[in-house]
Amino acid sequence: MDDAAQSTIVLEQALALSGQLHDSVGLGQELLGLGTRYRRRADYGRARQYTQEAQALFARRRDMVGLANTFLQWSLIENEQANPAAALRAALRGLTYAEKSHNLKIINRTRVAIGGVYLQLDNYQDALSVLLPVFRNAAAMRDEHMIASALNLVGNCYRKLNNQPQALRYLRRSVKLNRKTGDVLNALSDEINLSELYAGQGKLQQALYYANLARAEAKATKDVYNLPPAELAVARVYLLQGRTDSAVALARHAFALSQQSRSNESLRNGSDILAQAYARQGNFAQAYQYQRLWVAYKDSVAGEETQRKTSALRYGYELDRKQDQITLLTQSRELQAQKAFRQRQEMHALLAGLAGLLLLAGLLARNIFLKQRANRVLKEKNEQIAHQRDRLDQALTKLKVAQSQLVQSEKMVALAALTAGVAHEIQNPLNFVNNFSEVSLEMLAELQEERLEPIRDPALEASLLDDLKQNLLKINQHGGRAAGIVRGMLEHAHADPGQRQAVNLNDLAQDYLRLAYHSLQSTHRDFSVASTLDLDPALGSLHVVPQELGRVLLNLFTNAFYAVHQKATVLGPAYTPSVRVRTQRVSGGVELHVRDNGTGIAPVVLDKIFDPFFTTKPPGEGTGLGLWLSYDIITNGYNGTLTARSEEGAFTEFVLTLPQDQTVPTAATALATSEGD
Repeated sequence: MDDAAQSTIVLEQALALSGQLHDSVGLGQELLGLGTRYRRRADYGRARQYTQEAQALFARRRDMVGLANTFLQWSLIENEQANPAAALRAALRGLTYAEKSHNLKIINRTRVAIGGVYLQLDNYQDALSVLLPVFRNAAAMRDEHMIASALNLVGNCYRKLNNQPQALRYLRRSVKLNRKTGDVLNALSDEINLSELYAGQGKLQQALYYANLARAEAKATKDVYNLPPAELAVARVYLLQGRTDSAVALARHAFALSQQSRSNESLRNGSDILAQAYARQGNFAQAYQYQRLWVAYKDSVAGEETQRKTSALRYGYELDRKQDQITLLTQSRELQAQKAFRQRQEMHALLAGLAGLLLLAGLLARNIFLKQRANRVLKEKNEQIAHQRDRLDQALTKLKVAQSQLVQSEKMVALAALTAGVAHEIQNPLNFVNNFSEVSLEMLAELQEERLEPIRDPALEASLLDDLKQNLLKINQHGGRAAGIVRGMLEHAHADPGQRQAVNLNDLAQDYLRLAYHSLQSTHRDFSVASTLDLDPALGSLHVVPQELGRVLLNLFTNAFYAVHQKATVLGPAYTPSVRVRTQRVSGGVELHVRDNGTGIAPVVLDKIFDPFFTTKPPGEGTGLGLWLSYDIITNGYNGTLTARSEEGAFTEFVLTLPQDQTVPTAATALATSEGD
């Protein structure tokens, strides 16, 4: 009996004992452990059963760490069966519970699982951004198993990105660390990856060495998880060596094992090898059959629908995190509002008491006038009134102080909400700066070690210097994003309001549309947009600050050009980008419409586009302040409105409305008014 079977029996015995002792904590851990054992033996049915029972138990106990572990287990089960959308959904839910528990170990494990899904989806940049923080956190905890897992995934990301020196460096570190900690399962996975890396470089001797090493150990340990990919690695080397008969025999055996374990990734790789091998033998019927299977398995893993689902899951997770922060700020503001309401009630009560005392003073004065004999009593009453008046004066003074404090408190709540948003938005680029700085320091240390070697490797040095350059570019990019956020806030805080003057909205719109288009041309010289102006000649002039209104127009036009450029990069020459600007006089004011036929905005996002720091642009391309500042200028500065409507993939239209009191009468209107008077 092997060690895995023996440990499974021990866990089942512990499960029975925990059930007899009614030990819910131990019961949940044993259920989760059995799920892990059966997952590693590719028995996914029983793995799901035990994981589901553990999840129900942890949910009843409201155990955040336990729930995070069960969702992580769900993610691994789905990922091993090449169901990336389901794997990402489970991992993101698990990350939510992990962050609530503040357990750094389970947070790291979940991040590694998410990185593995991104790797399987060929989304390498997102995988690296999730995995790089794991090194620092795991090193602080001295968690070598987690460091080894992250090294493997990062190495495979660089392998897929054709950065062979970086891939080789990370995979070698991973296999060395796994051997040191005794993690044979992951060490075999590293050796299979090294074989595939060397095969891609054409170094077939090294590739065959690592593939045979992994295959022999997998067979010796009866590792049904690593045996099919190890045999496929050997078969791929045979195929590259021209040994097609051996490649077919070994690939068919691995394909049969993968069908038993239902590993879609191994089935996909096996189909690819068999299709190529049969084609070289001239057996085109079999080659065509396995080619169709390869396409089917490939589409099931990285198809367009899967990419769309996982992108929506990732965006939903980020949206939920921002929504939680907004909810906390809203609750704080509601508490302040309730406190202010109570203070106003107390003030009204004191004012009512003051009115009553004043009425009493009037009655006493009347009694003084009517009854001269009650002088002594009236004198005492007057003294009492004077005393009450002093007390009321003190009360009024306190009320004024309380009102001032209330106004200041409301300002501080608003400032706290804005500060929290600034801190959250700046934290993301700072994390990237820190992560790429740490990786750059490691590369510098490795470069120094390489230069001390008796025989230096110029190719490795050039690769390290190129990687350092790329990391510095990333640091500069994300540092620029943080600087942009700070600069936008400073411009809003210290903006000179300027002097209002008569401005022709049509002329202003034409000038800033031309300015935005020139800005687009400076970065994309070969890109052109059909701009249409439909301006109302009877619009008249507006009494506004030109710089403020120009800033709003420039932001709207720039967003429109950005949207059509993004759509053009996807559709190519078949798409004709256009931006239309229209003005018109309406009842009570004037309107300006900016419409583009670009990418559009999803309905779930449309209600949040005027929130501070909210942006749909990729990191580094937007601060999320433009529309918020524009909305603030129009609504608070001019009592106007700024709205948007959109259809995803079709169009976006912004409508700016300024009320009638912003307009300046034309000469004809002024003359008619004068004659009427």
